[in-house]
Amino acid sequence: MAHAAHHDDHAHHPTGVMRWITTTNNKDIGTLYLSFALLMFFIGGSMAMIIRAELFKPGLQFVDPQFFNSMTTLHALVMIFGAVMPAFVGLANWMIPMMIGAPDMALPRLNNWSFWLLPFAFTLLLSTLFMPGGAPAGGWTMYAPLVLQTGEAFPFLIFAVHIMGISSIMGAINIIATVFNMRAPGMTFMKLPLFVWTWIITAFLLIAAMPVLAGAVTMLLTDKFFGTSFFSAAGGGDPVMFQHIFWFFGHPEVYIMILPAFGIVSAIVPTFARKPLFGYASMVYATASIAFLSFIVWAHHMFTVGMPLAGELFFMYTTVLIAVPTGVKIFNWLATMWRGSMTFETPMLFALGFIVMFTIGGFSGLMLGVTPADFQYQDTYFVVAHFHYVLVTGAVFAIMGATYFWLPKWTGHMYDETLGKWHFWLSTIFVNVLFFPQHFLGLAGMPRRIPDYAVQFADWNMVSSIGGFCFGATQLLFLYVIVKCVRGGAKASDRVWEGAEGLEWILPSPPPYHSFVNPPLVK
Repeated sequence: MAHAAHHDDHAHHPTGVMRWITTTNNKDIGTLYLSFALLMFFIGGSMAMIIRAELFKPGLQFVDPQFFNSMTTLHALVMIFGAVMPAFVGLANWMIPMMIGAPDMALPRLNNWSFWLLPFAFTLLLSTLFMPGGAPAGGWTMYAPLVLQTGEAFPFLIFAVHIMGISSIMGAINIIATVFNMRAPGMTFMKLPLFVWTWIITAFLLIAAMPVLAGAVTMLLTDKFFGTSFFSAAGGGDPVMFQHIFWFFGHPEVYIMILPAFGIVSAIVPTFARKPLFGYASMVYATASIAFLSFIVWAHHMFTVGMPLAGELFFMYTTVLIAVPTGVKIFNWLATMWRGSMTFETPMLFALGFIVMFTIGGFSGLMLGVTPADFQYQDTYFVVAHFHYVLVTGAVFAIMGATYFWLPKWTGHMYDETLGKWHFWLSTIFVNVLFFPQHFLGLAGMPRRIPDYAVQFADWNMVSSIGGFCFGATQLLFLYVIVKCVRGGAKASDRVWEGAEGLEWILPSPPPYHSFVNPPLVK
């Protein structure tokens, strides 16, 4: 009998590689997502290195223009759908059940499936590099009619995008089902940690936006293979319609990539300021406002296509309006730190770096949102600088901060604090050497997505490329710190951050009424 019981137990708890393939455990799946995201981060980063190597000086050096365009296209798709989004889903899998007091996610087998779709999607996408006619080179936006010139890779691109979208939608359904149905008794919505709130709202954005992308790429597919003319003027269609459909997905998508980062920063800042988050309710409402507004600003990506003036004004006003709830968040984080007993461990450094540099990206976004100004900035490197400040020093820095913040919780080991700080400072210096000069290039008129450029742009491009290579190399240090921590190191205490760990659980979640004027919690 004992032998039979042992055999039965083994059948239900596979070991080795089968454990990872068949797991329905939220922590295992979170680890798979995070590991996959890290791999894609380095693959997408290597593509960026190719881009910066080609732009190191004027002329065509290393790659032909077609391949250069494939690199800009794949770099974006890999970083967005392969690195940033899966990293956030991995963090959600690990942390949300713990934060709401649930034993696991609501739909564990769906959880497993939504992860395992991703390696197949990216195998399809990256296999296009070896196909006749080359990888897709129509930009990550896949604009018609340009992307329809793609060779044999085209259906692989469309199918890969569909599979990524299915994965995202299922992950979102799972998060909503979990938070709505599995909260601990007494945990009302207004007691949820901010990270959980930002993910609920992100999940609704995903469910609303991803099917729009699916529709757009399906129309592309039928235009190419089934004789439709959705986006072909010759057949009565309009390529600008593709832009409208794409950006109706694409703008909520950029908030999908930043709202969970807001949740992470809202967890880290109170911990190291040793004060409850200032203005909890306003943070929830601000997040919801941003999500709502994200659906009515899409055409600010299209100011130069020839919209009616009323349309341009509408999209300008709604775009500038998004700055208000975003500003509320920034001020709440600053108010949380005000008179706090602050310490500057690595997670806090990344959170502070996020606040400062994400704000730079926010201000350049305001500039781009002003219609007459945007006519000057459109399709220049100024736009590239803007969205990399939002996505690299924004989303990616938040993910790195979250990794340092929760690694002790995940592994039971403390990471190497000294190396973590080196990673932060080197990343911060080099990311600014990489992207800040691109503002100057853009304002001077350098177009984006072009492998060659006029000689007057040479100096800043060289500076930017050097920053890029150094930033890329610095991320190997990040990998080393993670591996070193996972393999061992000092045991993490129950209260990792010197008595401040998990402040959001110890203190009432909506902070006490006078948290702003109370003396700070003493370390």
